[in-house]
Amino acid sequence: MTDLADLTIAEAGHGLRKGDFTSVDLLDAVDRRAAVTEAHLHAFLTMDHDGARAAAEAADAALAAGNDLGPLHGIPVALKDNMCTIGVDTTASSQILAGWKPPYDATVTARLKDAGAVIVGKTNLDEFAMGSSTENSAFGTTRNPWNTDTVPGGSSGGSAAAVAVGSAFGAFGSDTGGSIRQPAALTGTVGVKPTYGLVSRYGLIAFASSLDQIGPFARTVDDAAVLLEAVAGWDRRDATSINGPVPDLRGGLEEGVAGLRVGIVTELSGDGIDPQVLAATKGIADKLSDAGAEVIEVSVPASEFALSAYYLIAPAECSANLARFDGVRYGHRTTVEGTTEDMMSHSRAEGFGPEVIRRILLGTYALSAGYYDAFYGQAQKVRTLVRNDFAAAYERADVLISPTSPTTAFKVGERAADPIAMYYSDVCTVASNLSGDPAMSVPIGLDSGGLPIGFQVMAPALGEEMMFRVAAEVERLAGFEDRASLATSDVVVPS
Repeated sequence: MTDLADLTIAEAGHGLRKGDFTSVDLLDAVDRRAAVTEAHLHAFLTMDHDGARAAAEAADAALAAGNDLGPLHGIPVALKDNMCTIGVDTTASSQILAGWKPPYDATVTARLKDAGAVIVGKTNLDEFAMGSSTENSAFGTTRNPWNTDTVPGGSSGGSAAAVAVGSAFGAFGSDTGGSIRQPAALTGTVGVKPTYGLVSRYGLIAFASSLDQIGPFARTVDDAAVLLEAVAGWDRRDATSINGPVPDLRGGLEEGVAGLRVGIVTELSGDGIDPQVLAATKGIADKLSDAGAEVIEVSVPASEFALSAYYLIAPAECSANLARFDGVRYGHRTTVEGTTEDMMSHSRAEGFGPEVIRRILLGTYALSAGYYDAFYGQAQKVRTLVRNDFAAAYERADVLISPTSPTTAFKVGERAADPIAMYYSDVCTVASNLSGDPAMSVPIGLDSGGLPIGFQVMAPALGEEMMFRVAAEVERLAGFEDRASLATSDVVVPS
């Protein structure tokens, strides 16, 4: 008999409505899975057992009374621990926020509750979402369910690992330069970065405000669509929120790709990409062609400079955003006595980890007098070139494709001492953050070591309907969902 924790959201919802099981049964199933896997993975920072149980019981009572709130009603999901949850620890994996309980819910949190979802807990991340491996957390490293010698990617590695192993049916992360798509690729899950502004950032602890975007992790494209539809839409509390209709993401999932133009981004499909990843990507591109799509090569020249521009813009914005953590208003405050300046500097030195400090220093330098134009100003000009080049590419193709990550999952500690090698993990993903366009990762196969390979589908702004349509076809052609149980049935623990 299939363990309830291995069901998709669609399957779980169908069983709930048939009366085969209850929301409490689903919660018990993911709790049992977490009880076995958390000792090896550390996907969660906080498990809200009491809150989740109350929500599951309320969901069951509502269904029994004929009050069905939609496809997420009664479904256990998880949130990355940089999204505010009223009364539940929200730390951004930083000592500077250890023990902080927000007095309000993020918009995403509130919308999930309104949709009847059961929030099981808060997942681990690289501190303040700064990293590509979930090794930078102040509260310990998260490991990959496919092989715990390896990282799950980052910064949303906890959410990715939880979905991959079955300790949540779906989860949400944030994507500033690839922090949803890259861990999705490394853990064999579906991960989506929506158009900038499609999902409210209200209640998301900011890293880089012009780049951050919240999106879902799921086991299938259809599940990802359900999750995204539940949280998308205008929010008056977010000045960057798009005031328009939410795209119908599920309506076109069965339409296929016949007649569509699919562009392979040449700059993201060459040097620096692992040969097995390239071969798998080309194999799916060939299958898309066989399925009726016109597959062409498309150049996005400025994407070659996107990584350099990103690592000036993001640290600059992080320097400004994290200035608020000063030991005065909330968060960690040092016990060292001295002047106000001493208190602030000690509080920040004690509260922030090395990667956060590195990026604050880099960003402050890029914004400083005499260097602003040479660094931050130039990076913004490159960002404009990236946007223009993507706009030109979308005149030739309906969607663009590439590998999601240049490699499959790497060993824990392998890149920890080499920031440049770590930053290169995002080489295929950062351009879409700079342009603000949507992009998603779909698992398409395994490398020779049995680790997942991710396939990236990109679309123009608010082109989520087309993006999901192509992603659904990629999923069918790859057949990866039939192998996803490898990650959920057994955690591979190193000897």
